[in-house]
Amino acid sequence: MKKNIPDSVVVPGHQDYDLLISIADEITKRAGGNAELSAKFSEMLRQCIDDVIMTPKTGRRSYDELEKTEKTYIGTRVEIELRALLRLPKGKLDTVILGRDVDIKNTMGSNWMIPTEAFNHPCILVAADEVQANCYLGLIVARPEYLTSGQNKDSKKSISSSGFANILWLLQRQPYPPNFWRTVAPEVVDRIFAQTSGNRRVAELFRKVQGIPITREVIEAVAQQQDFMRRIRSDKGNGTRDRLAREGILRLSGQYDAPLIEALGLPSCSGSEFISHQLTTQAEVDLAIQHEILIDWRPE
Repeated sequence: MKKNIPDSVVVPGHQDYDLLISIADEITKRAGGNAELSAKFSEMLRQCIDDVIMTPKTGRRSYDELEKTEKTYIGTRVEIELRALLRLPKGKLDTVILGRDVDIKNTMGSNWMIPTEAFNHPCILVAADEVQANCYLGLIVARPEYLTSGQNKDSKKSISSSGFANILWLLQRQPYPPNFWRTVAPEVVDRIFAQTSGNRRVAELFRKVQGIPITREVIEAVAQQQDFMRRIRSDKGNGTRDRLAREGILRLSGQYDAPLIEALGLPSCSGSEFISHQLTTQAEVDLAIQHEILIDWRPE
């Protein structure tokens, strides 16, 4: 997204204010409020992007590795998922809000391509910045005076530099879940995926990436097996949890081990996330035992 976004001039008295405010209020209401909109929208974007990257099937780990057609499909996926999230119907354009045809445009870059059929119609503008892990949600009426004079071969136009001021922002520079693999050093990623079995890859994941909540989706990507959750269980002493415990590494569940996670001062995890921690002191070992985790390991 553009580094310098001008302040919005969509305030009382602006020609589009009443229309865009009414659409914004409807979107927020359908999402369940401002907080819910922020949380649900950012999670939806992460899922849309990761589902196209398809790390478990392809081994790809970033948006940059996608084919051009796949990058285009993300926009289609966002349109579908946003309608579902807000329970909006399909219309002559992408959807209908308060009886008005509305187009939905998505970008992973710095601007949107507005088709001729959307000119003079309200547009929902969605943007994701994978590098900064920020997302954007805005509204604009695609008036010709807000668009560039030039166009592409399909007669689509972008929003001009001055036109950006006519966007009413619902979310701007909103943090959203980063691509997990961007947070891990390349040499660590290579080491994880160099392991020769699902169990070994998952064990190496929790061994090398500690103190960070890890989602089920990441575990699935690493295990590359149907019953991927089995890779993190005890499994009669042979599972990832037991193997790591013998090294003094705890593999903790946000659902079952929340009190111990808090007691160790680790980041909180949702019920579907996991986190690992290398024990370093006898006090930590005793704490784990108090929380009914068997540890057959002692600090040197």
